[in-house]
Order: sequence, then C-alpha cells, then structure tokens
Amino acid sequence: MRIDEEIQSSKFEDNYHKLVINIAYTDSWLSNTFRCKFEKHNLTQQQFNILRILRGQYPKPATVNLLKERMIDKMSDASRIVDRLVQKGLVSRCTNTKDRRAVDIRISDAGMEILARMDTEFKTKDLLEKNLTVEEAGLISDLLDKMRG
Repeated sequence: MRIDEEIQSSKFEDNYHKLVINIAYTDSWLSNTFRCKFEKHNLTQQQFNILRILRGQYPKPATVNLLKERMIDKMSDASRIVDRLVQKGLVSRCTNTKDRRAVDIRISDAGMEILARMDTEFKTKDLLEKNLTVEEAGLISDLLDKMRG
C-alpha cells in the first residue's frame, strides 16, 4: 500500500519529505513485524543483533566496543544488553588474556541454539519476496546506501 494511503495524508513538502516519512514508517513496520519473532524467544531486537554479531565472530570473542561499532541501533547500551544476555546464559564474559582491562564476550552454545532455531522459523526473504523481486530488493538497498552518502 502507498505511504499516503497508509498514513491517510498526502500533504508532503516534496518527494524528499515523503521519502523520509516512508522510511520511518517502513522501519516501524519491520520492527513490529519482527518483534513477535524475537519475543517468542524472549529477546529484543538489540539482543538478537548482538547474538548475530557474536555468531559471526565465533569462535573469536568480541569486545563491547566492537559490538557498539557493528550494531544497527547505534544508540543502544551494548554493555547493558550484554549483561542481560549473560543473565540468560546466551553469552559469556571473560577477561582478555592480552589486555586485562578488556573483556571478551562470546556467544554460548545456548545462544547458538536459539539463533539456529530462529533461522529455521523465519527468513527475511519470506516477508519481502511476495512484493519485491531480488533485483528490486538489491536496488532499494543500493539506493539507501547512496542516500546515506
């Protein structure tokens, strides 16, 4: 459905304004769509993001600074999110052997298992492929990259 129909307004200053509204609306739509997938596993979107980063790093550990750099939501408090994941047994912390001031964070077997289950339960492609071709998805992604400069 078109953005003007979704928000029941066609009063945009120009196409740039319309684009910003459409991106914000789509971000919210995606977040709401995936929220139930995360909640099923007692995770937030930010916790899921950190688990994915740690799985990509595996078997190497990550630091909180690396997680902050790679997170989608740069405003997230990565330290607190890691604390919650430690409490859930999905990640572990240990002192870095080379730098005692640094803390290494690794995904646990339980964290890997949750991600493996989630991988089989849903794919982003399943949500988007009914309305977009692979080529269109690539084009939109490229245009968003271009927009950010």
